[in-house]
Amino acid sequence: MLAVALLLLQLASICAFVGVGGDGDRRRTTTFASRATSNNAEYDAANDVPAGQLEQLKKEEARLAALLASVRQEKLAVLRSRPLSIGVVGFGRFGQFIARSFAKYGNVFGSSRGDYADIASEMGAGYTPLSDLGEYIVTKDVDVLVLAVSIVSFEDTVKDLVPYLERRLETRGDLPLIVDVASVKEHPRNILLDNLPKECDVLCTHPMFGPDSAAAGWQGQTFVYERTRIDGVLVDDSQSAPRTSHGQNLTSDTSTFMDENGIMHDMHELTEAHVEGMDRISRFLSIWEEEGCQMVRMSCAEHDEYAANSQFITHLTGRILGAQGLKATPVDTMGFKNLLRLVETTNADSFDLFYGLYKLNSNSGYTIGRLRGALDDVVGELLQRDGIAPGVFDRR
Repeated sequence: MLAVALLLLQLASICAFVGVGGDGDRRRTTTFASRATSNNAEYDAANDVPAGQLEQLKKEEARLAALLASVRQEKLAVLRSRPLSIGVVGFGRFGQFIARSFAKYGNVFGSSRGDYADIASEMGAGYTPLSDLGEYIVTKDVDVLVLAVSIVSFEDTVKDLVPYLERRLETRGDLPLIVDVASVKEHPRNILLDNLPKECDVLCTHPMFGPDSAAAGWQGQTFVYERTRIDGVLVDDSQSAPRTSHGQNLTSDTSTFMDENGIMHDMHELTEAHVEGMDRISRFLSIWEEEGCQMVRMSCAEHDEYAANSQFITHLTGRILGAQGLKATPVDTMGFKNLLRLVETTNADSFDLFYGLYKLNSNSGYTIGRLRGALDDVVGELLQRDGIAPGVFDRR
């Protein structure tokens, strides 16, 4: 009987917990149930997605993808229906590298001191020796002239071209778009603006890659550009510059006005020369876009400030490590292998390029000073831990 009584007591306790017992327990169980119902209602409300909506979104995504593909095909058709005639002055390793891609979209010719006629022919391009380039510019159709010479010879190259550009303007009434691809930007920009005829449109660019880093293609590579001068007007392409009604940056001259809606307009934006100049620049930039580049528009001054703390310090580090004679070992970590790759890629470039990054970017000296200071700080902390006064390490 005692066992039966204990069993009944346990059963009563279980019933009370699930709501079969007294009113108090029943109310408690009802509260739990109402809370669960409320939570389920809130979850259902938050996830009240009509049946089939995901499928509709997938269809819309497919439609937009097809539209984008169609627009790209139309864009390519426009590029190829009116191919640019592009000259690459400085047909060395980098000049050949960019000319190969240009040849997919336009009529390309190279020009240099050496004889690269066979290499140009292999990529479907023409070739004219640098000694004949001036007459070629005067007499032939040239839409774009890309200056891919070394930074140390850049100024002399520009000055040599000026008389022929002036003759072309006198005899043909037009001038090619002049493009630079140097690793520093303010220096070549100033040379171009100081020496070229004011009628010359100027585009300053920096492909942040080369034959080694982009051997597999340009997809995802960074391309920086500033539309420097169009139709005789300097353009402010800084990232913080206000835009005109056409999305263009305000020019740095005073020929702008604001309409009743507060939108700034450029006096030149509707002139035929301005429209043609913008179209030519757009078609040239589209080549880089079609090759998959990440397009970054910024002023030359902004570029040089950023580059001193990214590109220059990368080359500086690679050169310093290279001077140490680092070599692969049987126990290399991935981090060390990355350092060896850095040494290899930076030292593959000419010292003229490295020197130009230093000499022609006013921010580079500051970067060197900060690097020295950081090295002193880190080494000083090591020595302090060992109780050693700062001194010079053995350079074995």
